[in-house]
Amino acid sequence: MARLQRELIPAPEFKSNRFGARVLRDFKLNRTVYLMLLPVVLYYLIFQYGPMYGLQIAFKDYIPAKGFAGSPWVGLKHFQEFFESYYFWRLLGNTMLLSFYSLIFFFPAGIVLALLLNEVANPKFKRAVQTITYMPHFISLVVIVGMMVDFLSSNGLINNLLVSVFGIEPIPFMRTPGWFRTLFIGSELWQNLGWSSIIFLAAISNIDPALYEAARIDGANRFKQAVHITFPGILPTVTILLILFIGRFMTVGAEKILLMYNPVTYETADVIQTYVYRKGILQADFSYSAAIGLFNAAISFALLILANTIARRVGETKLW
Repeated sequence: MARLQRELIPAPEFKSNRFGARVLRDFKLNRTVYLMLLPVVLYYLIFQYGPMYGLQIAFKDYIPAKGFAGSPWVGLKHFQEFFESYYFWRLLGNTMLLSFYSLIFFFPAGIVLALLLNEVANPKFKRAVQTITYMPHFISLVVIVGMMVDFLSSNGLINNLLVSVFGIEPIPFMRTPGWFRTLFIGSELWQNLGWSSIIFLAAISNIDPALYEAARIDGANRFKQAVHITFPGILPTVTILLILFIGRFMTVGAEKILLMYNPVTYETADVIQTYVYRKGILQADFSYSAAIGLFNAAISFALLILANTIARRVGETKLW
């Protein structure tokens, strides 16, 4: 009887169940997809993960002649120096304020524009609005800031209108610290609002039309359909993008700030990334700037973990 049972029960296939065998089999079946993925993987390995080897200089007094390994170890000296510096709270406050303003003004604006465009019945008008709002995204940052400098200078178009129409004295917008955040967020809205709405429009297009038909039969108007069908339908997409946005919370548009700011507006314009640029590139203080950059990355990583944890506990949508 025992012999018969042994014959009936198949022996486990250890080779086919091994992780390596499964990976190899999957690679053979989907080798084209893996080959398409290879350039992206190489990009991240070379330009994102490779430079992490140099993070050790944040804990050393880096001397280029001695290299990474030969430079003397100083521990948390550079971190402590940054935390005790005069610029710490100003840099942290400016970075978080600009990111917070982007979160409450720029991020919801793309959702609102997508919802409004979805309600437009005239296809020609809808395409015209999309084209007009998408076009600024393709203008170079240098050109955008150049336009701002020309229009907002003391003799620019805006000040000429203020003087001739309202009798107001010319305002040096680009050299006034109080105007910097308004100009930064406003130009971001104008340049990237339409582009940010594309992914939300794509998510709306995937909503089952039968839901709208059922809502119309029940007497729901367009506003109620948008509130109870459209927005809940794109909520998972909104959640994922919000988590990613929070993960980049400490990463403000440094390139644009470098083009816009000047020593007069450092009070409200200087952020962690621009300070790292000045200390690391212009002043060649590599170890100190690496420590500041590592501190900034650590905060971003912690915010990403926190946002994903909250999303996982509140709902089902999460990154991992």
